Amino acid sequence: MPFNLPTCLTLLRIVLIPIIIIVFYLPWHGAKTACAIIFSLAALTDWLDGYLARKMEQATAFGAFLDPVADKLMIAVVLVLLVQSDPTPFLAIPAAVIIGREITIASLREWMAEVGERSRVKVSWIGKAKTMAQMFALIFLLLAGGLWTVPARTVGFILLYIAAFLTLWSMVGYLRAALPSLLRDS
Repeated sequence: MPFNLPTCLTLLRIVLIPIIIIVFYLPWHGAKTACAIIFSLAALTDWLDGYLARKMEQATAFGAFLDPVADKLMIAVVLVLLVQSDPTPFLAIPAAVIIGREITIASLREWMAEVGERSRVKVSWIGKAKTMAQMFALIFLLLAGGLWTVPARTVGFILLYIAAFLTLWSMVGYLRAALPSLLRDS
């Protein structure tokens, strides 16, 4: 398994997850802002690792597996941290939708691979837009818990609900693509 630069950037994103957790709980008024900065850097590596893998022709099967895992872990952990610190249904519902969709689609992809039809549920542009909306939403929500005030929180919530909508939209697309296989085997 080659550890090229794109793969190392993906691994860095995973390594940053416990750092985000530790910083989130630091008894310091700028902790959430620091989390937003760390999360932003991690989100930037998501774009950069894919760009470099294509540009440098260093795409690997391991990198293709690890990249979405890193994204989903990072997003799920920050959603859980945010819901724990602000336990309202307005935050918990879109967080549950986003995390639930990721579990559903991961399971669907695994099943589709087992029946030899993995290509039916490949990543779409809606999935990429969903990930981008999620990342920006979480950055703003982290900033809202730190030094920034109402506008960051409002923007974060708007983006989170857009992300939840895109999450459901992309899930419906994946389920529709998989439906013939699901019905054939029932």
